Amino acid sequence: MKIIGVIPARRGSSRFFNKPTAKILGKPMIWWVYKHSKEVKEFDEVYVATDSDEIKELCEGFGAKVIMTSPDHDTATERLHEVSTKIDADLYVMVNGDEPVVMPDAIVKCIPENLNPDDFYVSNLMTDFENPVEVVDATNLKIVTNKDGIALFISRSPIPYPKGNMNYHYHKFVGVGAFTKKALEYYHNTERGEIEKIEENDSFRFIENRKDIYYINAHCKSLSVDTPKDIVAVEEYLKTLGLDK
Repeated sequence: MKIIGVIPARRGSSRFFNKPTAKILGKPMIWWVYKHSKEVKEFDEVYVATDSDEIKELCEGFGAKVIMTSPDHDTATERLHEVSTKIDADLYVMVNGDEPVVMPDAIVKCIPENLNPDDFYVSNLMTDFENPVEVVDATNLKIVTNKDGIALFISRSPIPYPKGNMNYHYHKFVGVGAFTKKALEYYHNTERGEIEKIEENDSFRFIENRKDIYYINAHCKSLSVDTPKDIVAVEEYLKTLGLDK
């Protein structure tokens, strides 16, 4: 089975312009994501998918393969779909370009052991919240699944609401997901639903239409970078791993 890793990286971000090039311990954030992705042995290849000549030049400078994509994509998944029309693979694993501390042993957990490449398959990683304060932070997506790990709902609000008791581990979205070509085609050809528009979360492209997304708890560290101030926490964590040497 051919599996490729794809790192979407766009220049225009409303909260953090040119985010992929932001320096973390002296290296661009996209370098850290690429480094961890290249260490996933299951990947046949890793590509950066971007709409920016500047990001292309930067990534090729440290040896990454780059695919130029349209500047008109509203979501990273749409960018991934375009990649799937240019490079044939059985499974496309998207590693968000703002997840610089998600390590290879976590990334690989979204890859199923047995998969028919012709099937519809979507999975995504999640992890447990470490701090209760993060649960009420609207920048963090909360995931609720059924007993089989299939997503029921995703929200920026704290869900489920703890009316009965507090004995519950809240789950946080991690920006790593896997898609077969059939799933990406379905995504591309399906209109946005009302909940997707309200929550501004494209996972609902599947959920609203009763298409399963398997959420796998990777029990990993995730510090996604949304604003420049987030880099401080990322650098502190990477230093604890000795990666500042």
